[in-house]
Amino acid sequence: MKANAKGQKRRQRKEFLTGILFIAPGFIGFLVFIFAPVLISVILSFCKWDFLQGLSAIRFNGFSNYLKLFNDPWFLSSYFNNIMFTVITVPALTILGLVSAEIMNRHIFGRSVVRIMFFIPYIASVVAVCTVWQVLLHPGFGPVNSFLKAIGMQNPPKWLADLRWSLPSIMIIYIWQNIGYYSVVFLAGLKGIPQELYEAAAIDGAGSVRQFFSVTVPLIQPTTFFLVTMGIIGSFKVFDHISVLTQGGPGSSSSVMAYYVYRTAFEEYNMGYANTLAWALFVLIFIVTVIQFRMQRKFSR
Repeated sequence: MKANAKGQKRRQRKEFLTGILFIAPGFIGFLVFIFAPVLISVILSFCKWDFLQGLSAIRFNGFSNYLKLFNDPWFLSSYFNNIMFTVITVPALTILGLVSAEIMNRHIFGRSVVRIMFFIPYIASVVAVCTVWQVLLHPGFGPVNSFLKAIGMQNPPKWLADLRWSLPSIMIIYIWQNIGYYSVVFLAGLKGIPQELYEAAAIDGAGSVRQFFSVTVPLIQPTTFFLVTMGIIGSFKVFDHISVLTQGGPGSSSSVMAYYVYRTAFEEYNMGYANTLAWALFVLIFIVTVIQFRMQRKFSR
């Protein structure tokens, strides 16, 4: 009996050590590449640090960085712009993506070719896409303004160089580039809806529009929730379009949080305040995500 008990304990010890060895690489990776950077970021958010002066220049300054947020016009403008960017682009992408997917699924011949054409801008280089749109929206010789002048508009917008139109212009480009992804994902979700439901609705006298709102929209809800969640997170992380097209200008009219964090850290070298901005962005994303999950639970009941 004692020998059996010892043998069982030995096997349990070996199994425990084997389990530790299996999880060790992932756990060490988590500590080194996720937990440690997050912890360092929290600490630096309470410090003043000129990145160029090295680690010896780190100085603890308490809540000064967080108090500075409320008196920083660039932060307030970037925060507001980011919220506006999300509020406009996510619903627009969701609605346009679902409608275009429904049209491709039911009413378009050669949908595979059309689907590829829709998806190409999404996989294209952001720099290439933005460069093309810079030419199209050029206030002087761009084709868009040339067309507007040709149809009688005397003073067309300056688009990316206009205080009022810079952010809407970036939104248009962002929606145009990403609508293909939404359409393809929605199209995959539509394939999972049984055709019998549409046939039953048609027998009951429901037309195409009624079928869309009574059958498609409710059953596509899990896909919609996924796309909206990822869209919100992606919209708060938008950076490359801003960096290539406007660098946050004119003034701070098109600046968003991700770009302002980059600008503060790697152009002004104020690494402590940059980490404070990053945590302010995290709080915003966290609040919006929690609200979204609660709304999803409410509407799915």
